[in-house]
Amino acid sequence: MSHTILLVQPGARPETRTYCDYESVNECMEGVCKIYEEHLKRRNPNTPTITYDISQLFDFIDTLIDISCLVYQKSTNTYAPYNKDWIKEKIYVLLRQAAFSPNA
Repeated sequence: MSHTILLVQPGARPETRTYCDYESVNECMEGVCKIYEEHLKRRNPNTPTITYDISQLFDFIDTLIDISCLVYQKSTNTYAPYNKDWIKEKIYVLLRQAAFSPNA
């Protein structure tokens, strides 16, 4: 478990910048999915159940002006930066594991 900071800038204006912190990379990736789900709920307030596939999630990530992660590296006591492509790869792995989990 590595402390992870998610940096997001959804709009062109710097005032739209925000961040969240998580106890692990997986929690952070779940947080990115939740951000997308909240976005869908805002856009479809009268839809009781919202579904999406991974390509729609990745398209949403690509529309963000900026999204990146800072992941704590215990060995150097620093945070390493990671970009959109890394985030998408980690989400893919997380969702794939969830899909093939016996409890899914």
